[in-house]
Amino acid sequence: MPDGRDLEVVVSGPADGIPLVYHHGTPGSAHQSRSTARAAHALGLRLVTFSRPGYGGSHRRAGRAVADVAEDVTAILDALGADRCLTAGWSGGGPHALATAAALGDRVAGALVIAGVMPADVPGTELTAGMGEQNVEEFALASTGETALRPYLEAEAPGLRGASAAELIAALASLLPEVDRACLTDEYGEDLAADFSAALAHGVDGWLDDDLAFTRPWGFDLASIATPTFLWQGTEDLMVPLAHGEWLAGEIPGIRAHLVPGEGHLSIGVGRLPQILGELAAVLR
Repeated sequence: MPDGRDLEVVVSGPADGIPLVYHHGTPGSAHQSRSTARAAHALGLRLVTFSRPGYGGSHRRAGRAVADVAEDVTAILDALGADRCLTAGWSGGGPHALATAAALGDRVAGALVIAGVMPADVPGTELTAGMGEQNVEEFALASTGETALRPYLEAEAPGLRGASAAELIAALASLLPEVDRACLTDEYGEDLAADFSAALAHGVDGWLDDDLAFTRPWGFDLASIATPTFLWQGTEDLMVPLAHGEWLAGEIPGIRAHLVPGEGHLSIGVGRLPQILGELAAVLR
């Protein structure tokens, strides 16, 4: 990066494909799940993932705001020689996908949010309402700052770093409805475990800076997004409850929102990913 940071990037799929810049969850990394890669490649897209600063092999950028991700995406697209892209974000990646769409304008042909979190400063709302106990505690600490949050994340990290799919179910117990637990018994469980391990291999800085960024102003206006935008959210989500998707659906101009009964935080994307990415890619026609 121009400021001297290293940014870990993984690229797969057809070299002449339009890049799909995918923003991972919190915590997360550039590790590409097999299901995401298959779905993207089947559409002729070039899957581009990267570890946000502080995760995996990416250097930390302390104090970063959600909006700062646009600089990283711009550098990645420039390095690939890509004039335009699609962007998508799952969970904690959702705000970052929206920031990319807001900042890069016509360079982003379409944006997708899967179970993405809403801002913490929305009047009359509570960010953690409806969340599982672990997320409630985590965001309460994040709202007070790094000093309180870091010890909590450092205590949680060993349960995610190097965990098996079965161990993830135990580690995330309060956040997983049954429909999400079922997703962690197959290939996706293995890939999520590998993603967490890569994310936290060198510490919790990325996770910490994500949480802090979510509890502060994001640094851009959702109403400024002119890119065709799609949102998918499950009603049974305990990590990012339905209210987040409902609020975002009312704030982004022209958004096409799918609020799906019976789906959770993981299942909403795992079982429907070809359909979800297909809808996004259709803007390229």
